[in-house]
Order: sequence, then C-alpha cells, then structure tokens
Amino acid sequence: MADKRKNNGNKGHSTKAKGFDKRKNPYKDVVTDVITTEELEKILKMLLGKAINEEDITASKLILEYSLGKPKETKDIKMDVNKNFPEWLNE
Repeated sequence: MADKRKNNGNKGHSTKAKGFDKRKNPYKDVVTDVITTEELEKILKMLLGKAINEEDITASKLILEYSLGKPKETKDIKMDVNKNFPEWLNE
C-alpha cells in the first residue's frame, strides 16, 4: 500500500546529497567572500555610468536585466474556434 511518500516510488532519493547540497552554487560563496558591498556598489555605478554616458548597449542590458529581471517570452496564440462548428450555430 502506497500511503507514505517513501513508499510511492521515491526510493529515498533526494536532490540533496548527504553532507553537500548539489542545488547550491559553490561559486556564489566565493564571490560573496571576495567582493565587499562597497566594491559591488562601485561596479554597479560604473556600469550605470557606462550605460548612460557612453550609451553602451551591453552595460544597459546588464543593468536592466539585473534590476528589472529578464522579460518573459510571449507567444501569440491564435485559434479559429468556429472552424468545426456548423454554420447554423454561428447565427
């Protein structure tokens, strides 16, 4: 009888390994240890200045993506609903 999660086909496997979380980005810890908040602020101000003063598209894109987030992809879906209905239903 499958009444508990471990009995429902999940043989005890998890995305978390014992002692080490595979989902965690190890490089993020290194960056936070090396860069201070003041240095990060200088980098962001430099990028913003480059985006505004030099009209650098790459710097502008980088600033906007990190501040506003990447735009979501939109898909235009068009359906012809009346295609399979008889003509007398359209009246």
